[in-house]
Amino acid sequence: MSKGTVVLAYSGGLDTSCILVWLKEQGYDVIAYLANIGQDEDFDAARKKAESLGAKKVFVEDLRAEFVEEFIWPSVQANAIYEDRYLLGTSIARPCIARRQVLIARQEGAQYVAHGATGKGNDQIRFELTCYALYPSVQVTPWSMDANLMHIRCAAVLQNHPPSDIFCMTKNPEDSPSAPDVLEIEFSKGVPVKVTHLKEGTSKTTPLQIFTYLNEIGGRHGVGRIDIVENRFIGMKCRGIYETPGGTILYHAHLDMEIFTMDREVRRIKQGLGINFSELVYNGFWYSPECEFVRHCIAKSQENVEGKVQVSVLKGHVYILGRESPKSPYNEELVSMDVQGDYNPCDASGFIKINAVRLKEYNRLQNYSFRS
Repeated sequence: MSKGTVVLAYSGGLDTSCILVWLKEQGYDVIAYLANIGQDEDFDAARKKAESLGAKKVFVEDLRAEFVEEFIWPSVQANAIYEDRYLLGTSIARPCIARRQVLIARQEGAQYVAHGATGKGNDQIRFELTCYALYPSVQVTPWSMDANLMHIRCAAVLQNHPPSDIFCMTKNPEDSPSAPDVLEIEFSKGVPVKVTHLKEGTSKTTPLQIFTYLNEIGGRHGVGRIDIVENRFIGMKCRGIYETPGGTILYHAHLDMEIFTMDREVRRIKQGLGINFSELVYNGFWYSPECEFVRHCIAKSQENVEGKVQVSVLKGHVYILGRESPKSPYNEELVSMDVQGDYNPCDASGFIKINAVRLKEYNRLQNYSFRS
């Protein structure tokens, strides 16, 4: 007699194949679920393997478009970056994958979900927090190179230099083309809506096309490689080697457009929200009330982030060439040293004196301490 039905997040690899067999041996009916989020994988072969191992059903779900629109784009709007370097490729993929897993579990009346994430990493937390948030009564059976449309992550020994063949999405910058690819990226409400190759004249307009194309261009030039030590949520440090070519291009382009179009004080608040968002997503709280609130605030901040940024992509680097926007507060006449406009330079004296009051008082106290 069956102990119940388990929806297993299945990859076709050794770990999840062993889990599938083990669950069968323990008396569970197993539904294998494969998520296509852009990784290079033979999904037909994985389906056949799961069936041969005894899976009751196999779901192969193409999540690429929703991954870009519902998870990558909010991260672009946030300028999401964890500990100043990591663009969160794995972190934002997990809630996307787990959401569909929960949907299948509910649809199939499954009482359990299972995954192959290690108990020492962040992914177990990300998977399970999503499952409990979206399916509170579910029971989780936990048992890790990670790849998706946004990036590839590899673990490595701390002291060793990464071997050249570890990189899959990007060329070695030294071997990349000597001529740049020059792109124009158009934003509306903080998300890219069009990418044009200015020399070739080709354009991409759907979210999936845009991101796939930027991955192609960035990968060709070796953009987006990082080798870092990061702080896991569970309290240990780990080394990660990441490739995020398209995400790196968008990070630089969006940051430039945001500064160009956003009020200074609004952006100062938004920067803090971006840090909060990055930490929440890294730690697995995409479906928390606080993360939902932060996403809404960030989306509000992006209403005027509209315009075009020209970038040059060359040998591991992204160079900003120019930008234009109908919604920028930039006023050429106001900042000109040749035209006075509505600004009276004499007003600066009072502005400076008012700001100096605090500094004078601080210095007075410091001098008093020195005399004491």
